[in-house]
Amino acid sequence: MVKKSATRPADIYLRFLQLAEAIRGMPSLPPLEPLEERILELVARASQEQERLSVRDMMAKQELGSPATIHGRLKSMREKGWIMLSETEDARRKQIDLTQAALIHFDKLSKCLLKAAKG
Repeated sequence: MVKKSATRPADIYLRFLQLAEAIRGMPSLPPLEPLEERILELVARASQEQERLSVRDMMAKQELGSPATIHGRLKSMREKGWIMLSETEDARRKQIDLTQAALIHFDKLSKCLLKAAKG
């Protein structure tokens, strides 16, 4: 008989994934494609670090694909309600910001993480 040990870090992470999946099933924002999720993470991290991230900055990230691909994903994410573009002092540059709905989504994920850690 295998004795169940204390909760392993992997168990916490797997419980978090299960809780996060439940949130994705709730009606809120439309789901993102994998590249859009990667972009959202970059925008969220920049926001957390209080850095400005412009469309031009994002399009320069070659690891995300061509500028046309990135532009298309940013447009899709705006239409889905995840991001918004804000004016800057340079009218030619638009800053990428999270919408209030995206911030609420991150709040829900944070609660899932805390719940998973508590067991």
